[in-house]
Amino acid sequence: MSNRVLSVGSEFPAFKKKAVVSIEKGKEFVDITHEIGSAEGKWTVYFWWPKDFTFVCPTEIAEFNKKASEFSDRDAVLIGASTDSEFVHAAWRRDHADLRDLKFPMLADTSKSLAEELGILSADEKVAYRVTFIVDPQNIIRWVNVNDLSVGRNVQEVIRVLDALQTDELCPCNWSKGEQTLTSQLALN
Repeated sequence: MSNRVLSVGSEFPAFKKKAVVSIEKGKEFVDITHEIGSAEGKWTVYFWWPKDFTFVCPTEIAEFNKKASEFSDRDAVLIGASTDSEFVHAAWRRDHADLRDLKFPMLADTSKSLAEELGILSADEKVAYRVTFIVDPQNIIRWVNVNDLSVGRNVQEVIRVLDALQTDELCPCNWSKGEQTLTSQLALN
């Protein structure tokens, strides 16, 4: 990677970017900022992909979309992003059946300024790696996951980690929502 990836404990950078929220003519684009989740006291999950009109990316985007209500149920705002323009995002959504009815914005970081500040651009093509950030309501990064360009991420794992972070307790390896945390086990002893 060209820079150091912003990591756990860092503040998520301030930004204002165009995003695609619809394929309905005249309602496609909105401006969003880094305050989209924190303004409402919510968590924010940002997931980045390298390029629109590719092969692995739509499988991830479609899976996040299938699980969108699970993020919403956890008071988390979901934001997809790449360095493609809002116009390319809109064309891709219109063109790809799995992307037409997305329940979350597709952020356009056309200037690559946010991706660069996050430290997630590949050195050669300057496209974003497959990176996921979980950001708490105070705009602090609480989890980062980076996949190489050729490997799709596991959306269920993102949900599992969000659940664990939201307990604000010690969670053991492979912990899943509904299981005892180490904190609750220690309190019983």
